[in-house]
Amino acid sequence: MQTVAPGVSLIDTLLHGHPGVTGTILVEGDRPAIVDTGPETSAAVLLDALREAGLGPDDLAWIVLTHVHLDHCGATGAVAAAFPKAKVVVHRRGVKHLIDPSRLVAGSAAVYRAKANLYGGLGPVDEERIIEAPEGHRVPIGPGHDLVMIEAMGHARHHMAVLDEGSGTLVAGDALGMRLPGAGLYPTMPPSDIDIALGRATVARLAETTPTTVCVGHFGVSPDPEWTLATADEQWRIAGEAAAAGWAQGGHEGVRQELRRRLPPEELVKDPAALATLARLGWLDDNADGLAAWAESHAAAEAGSKQA
Repeated sequence: MQTVAPGVSLIDTLLHGHPGVTGTILVEGDRPAIVDTGPETSAAVLLDALREAGLGPDDLAWIVLTHVHLDHCGATGAVAAAFPKAKVVVHRRGVKHLIDPSRLVAGSAAVYRAKANLYGGLGPVDEERIIEAPEGHRVPIGPGHDLVMIEAMGHARHHMAVLDEGSGTLVAGDALGMRLPGAGLYPTMPPSDIDIALGRATVARLAETTPTTVCVGHFGVSPDPEWTLATADEQWRIAGEAAAAGWAQGGHEGVRQELRRRLPPEELVKDPAALATLARLGWLDDNADGLAAWAESHAAAEAGSKQA
């Protein structure tokens, strides 16, 4: 467990045994919370870490989710079962997927294909334990200490960021990209509902919170919040331009080639171990798939507006 800020710790959930890929944030207080759970395949790792942190079955008050992609929420059912008093806080569009995960799990299997076993599934959560969180929703941790939920779309339509007002820590999920250990910041833009305009609007909104610390879902603390936010905005812009140009030139394959040309992972990620991890997980291919879907719909919308 790594200290992020006073009262805030990072738990490595060891995606399929690999360190430094997926994580959970633990916020201590009178009513402790975790932000994200990691995948179902990591449930045992997370539960052991929470027990080692001194949390008994009745102690965890909140399971807060940035979004309902399985690498972030897959262990929710298992954690909720182990901590029966904990409430689950999620974006309104994520509620139905926690109650009945079948469609989410099937959609994830279609995206991840042979790699779906890395993440597993998602156990259902009782509806009465789920809290639908709008923009600005507060999760009380202790006297004068709340987590604030911030709608943060672009990566997904059900994405939120979480600001810990007690420490100034912003848990950004996938809204700002990923920064694997030893690597540079790089976009996370998989299918199915990437939106470039919303992604850049989210970065601007998160910058308004002036965080003292930024944590990305993959993985952990990203040094220099101002640099992280500015770089994320620039990468959203470039990714959108690359996708639009690539789609016009050559459809899906054109997007893949243009993305690699304008946002070369070898230059931006740099670290060989991180590049090997991305290749193993297929996340660079997922980016191309997500941006190609956005470019196709964006091109169709532009064509429709011209005809009108």
